[in-house]
Amino acid sequence: MPDAKIDLFKQHADEYAADARQPCLVVVNEGSYLTITSRGAPESETFQDAVGGLYGVAYTIKMTRKFAGKGDYKIAPLEGLWWVDSDQPNITLAPRDQWRWQLLIRTPLEITERDLTQAKDKLRDKKKPPAFEQVKLERGAEGACVQMLHIGPYSEETTTIERMLAFAAAQKRRPHGRHHEIYLSDPRRTKPQKLRTILRIPVK
Repeated sequence: MPDAKIDLFKQHADEYAADARQPCLVVVNEGSYLTITSRGAPESETFQDAVGGLYGVAYTIKMTRKFAGKGDYKIAPLEGLWWVDSDQPNITLAPRDQWRWQLLIRTPLEITERDLTQAKDKLRDKKKPPAFEQVKLERGAEGACVQMLHIGPYSEETTTIERMLAFAAAQKRRPHGRHHEIYLSDPRRTKPQKLRTILRIPVK
């Protein structure tokens, strides 16, 4: 019998707290991520190309390992770190063209730089758009975070973020890191009012 497909989102359910309708504290331990970093509004061509490049690498690694008999896993939800070049903890208050971001897809810890290099070679041979060349493999741990599920348009996150910041202050904690989003809905197939997005703010 083949090994069960790994689901990292379920394995680390305590870190994602996907049903938290109120702000809560979670601890995010070390994970491995495919990442791509740039700046600009999320509706920009740069952002859309980055999403395509990141998914291209993620699926190429997954399928290469699967066909090599190294096991299978589910591609984790897209995540994004967002920040601006100031001390503003609520980036939604800054102009969108000033937003900086790093998109992430969590991967099993056994994925290596060699897997990444091989995936890029394959995408290069297929003459895919060049955004995949910027993808990196990184590890990180955010530690203590305030987290909450936001339901609705991305443009209405401000109220949710303010609730999270107020909760952090009540816990005698302050923001310490980049605004983090985990996308549980596909905006191409989901009405804006039904979008489900986990918002996360590292605190100390």
